[in-house]
Amino acid sequence: MSAPVASQTPPTPIPVTILTGFLGAGKTTLLKRILSEPHGERIAVIENEFGEESIDNELLFEDTKERIVEMNNGCICCTVRGDLIEMLGSLWERRRSGAIQFDRVIIETTGLAEPGPVAQTFFVDDDVAERYMLDAVITIVDARHGPDQLTQHAEAQAQVGFADRILISKSDLVDQAAVDTLRSRLLRMNARAGVDLVHFGQTPLQQILDIRGFNLNAALEIDPAFLDAEAGHSHIDDVHSFVFKSTRPFDSDRFEGFMSAVSQAYGPQLLRYKGVLWIKGSDNQMVFQGVHMLMGGDVGRPWQQGEARQSKLVFIGRKLPRDTIIRGLEQCLV
Repeated sequence: MSAPVASQTPPTPIPVTILTGFLGAGKTTLLKRILSEPHGERIAVIENEFGEESIDNELLFEDTKERIVEMNNGCICCTVRGDLIEMLGSLWERRRSGAIQFDRVIIETTGLAEPGPVAQTFFVDDDVAERYMLDAVITIVDARHGPDQLTQHAEAQAQVGFADRILISKSDLVDQAAVDTLRSRLLRMNARAGVDLVHFGQTPLQQILDIRGFNLNAALEIDPAFLDAEAGHSHIDDVHSFVFKSTRPFDSDRFEGFMSAVSQAYGPQLLRYKGVLWIKGSDNQMVFQGVHMLMGGDVGRPWQQGEARQSKLVFIGRKLPRDTIIRGLEQCLV
């Protein structure tokens, strides 16, 4: 009689943080700190470059030309100028074989691009989606040059729009009024991202790791009233955010059909959209999120007895037709 086959528990996905920000914002400074300090974390850092040469690569790796380098504090540093999926697969196989050890991944994106394509990697490839979990997008904004970069470069605005957490760097180079003005501008562009200061890469790792911003495991906290405070706002940014709230439940089929149409019509303009939904007939919250034309929903926690049921959705994108989307969502309510 043969022994019963033991069921295999799927491996716990490796959390991934995407670190983005415009050129000179301070991404490499933060990464050098992560790669050198004795923080006790085993982290694989991937530098995602698209050019032939990488100055950041030299700053991080100094004289080495290796593609995967183990640091003396347990971190691993990698470069990828081709397929990010291939690099993630290579890291996974080397970890599985015991050749290297790491518990999480941080990906630094190039400063001249939006992080959307990198984020989409974790949803379009089955192996990557099974092995890795996108935890959050962290965006660094330069207090000195950030305001002009946001005005002049659509990529800088997109980086803010994708963010789950925003870090303002180089605040010592400007006065407090300038920092406050920048903070207000960033919050108007992305109402759901927390904003903190970072000084020469010195920020507690708990501010950027395991925040579950992308997966929305925690409650979605948005202050819609802040978005109404437009008085004195002198910047006309292409990227903006708005919030939809309702104390009436959604009809599931109507909501799915409408959002499918929205993603088809405005996919390139939709940077992030996510929320917690009250669906008619369900005793659980529905957690919904999307990036460009990719979207999906998961069953969330049960509604508690006595808890006020409501839906709350935030949209972040470029020149979105706010009134059209809100009217359409209202038509999806029971």
